[in-house]
Parts: sequence; structure tokens; C-alpha cells
Amino acid sequence: MAEQKGLTIIELVISIFVLMAGVIVIFGSFSIIAILVSNIEDQLTAVYLGQEGIEIIRNLRDNNWKRIAKREEINWDRGLIEACQDGCMVDFTTDGSLNPILPWNENQYLNIQPDTNFYSYKEGEKTKFRRRIDIIKLKPPKEEEEAILKVVVTVFWDQKPNILNPQGNPGKIQITNTLYNWY
Repeated sequence: MAEQKGLTIIELVISIFVLMAGVIVIFGSFSIIAILVSNIEDQLTAVYLGQEGIEIIRNLRDNNWKRIAKREEINWDRGLIEACQDGCMVDFTTDGSLNPILPWNENQYLNIQPDTNFYSYKEGEKTKFRRRIDIIKLKPPKEEEEAILKVVVTVFWDQKPNILNPQGNPGKIQITNTLYNWY
């Protein structure tokens, strides 16, 4: 009996089918990886925006301390609770005197400044990010101690529907910090 050389048509079709299935799986995993990388980038930006919100409020508290050091009769938490107890929006352009702190507007997106790449509520290219800052006055553990402020920064961002998020639900990250009057 003579040895058969080469492939039959059936073997060739099966080989092509297996190869195509492998290629489809590889390309499918690339699209999922691209979606995950995009999600991670959005989450990282949101974390930075949340931390910036905490730092801005901390800076406002520190400016109150400067006024106290100059013998001005104000509290260390002056204006913070009133401005942000029902949610507020503030960006790096604040001058340290609660200006501009805006009431929370869920339709107001942060803009990115084209020349500096800073996020603010001023003119610029609209982004997908929104930042809400809430300040809650907590009771101190002991009566003789001063109040404690709980700062909650929530960053939201829009997401398009994809394989991992078919409804296109918005992303959300929340960062919490506690401020004390240790001055």
C-alpha cells in the first residue's frame, strides 16, 4: 500500500476552521483588553480628581487658620459646611476664600484647559467627569473637643455601552477624608 502524501480537503477545512477560531478568540480578547485599559484610565483620572477635591477643601481650611493667626475672629471651618453640606463644586482656581464654590449641579462637567491640561469649571474642552464634594459636621468623641469635618468627594464619569457594561452605566468613585482642627 502506498503512503499518502499531502492533506485531504477535509483535513484542510478542519485546519482552517481551528486556525480561524484561534484568531477570533485572540482578537476578541484584544477588544476586552482595550475596554479594560480604557476603564482603568478613567478610574485613575477619577481618583486623581477625587484627591484634588480633598486637597482643595484642606487648603480652604488652612487659609482659615491663616486668618485666625492674623487675629481675625473666624472659625477654622468657616464657610465650608454651609457651602458644601448639600454638595458643591470647586476646582483649583479657588483663591482660598471660598471663591468660587458653586452649588452641586449634576449636569455640570469639568472642563480641561487646553494650555495646562488642568481640570476646572472654567472654559475649556468638556470632559466626561463630574465632581461632587459634600462636607458633613460630625460630633466629636468628647464634648470638650471641637467638631470634626467629614469630606466626601464623589467623582462620576460617563461610559459608553460595551461588552463589560452593556447598559453604559456611569462610573463612580468616592473618596472620604476627615478634617480636624489641630491648629
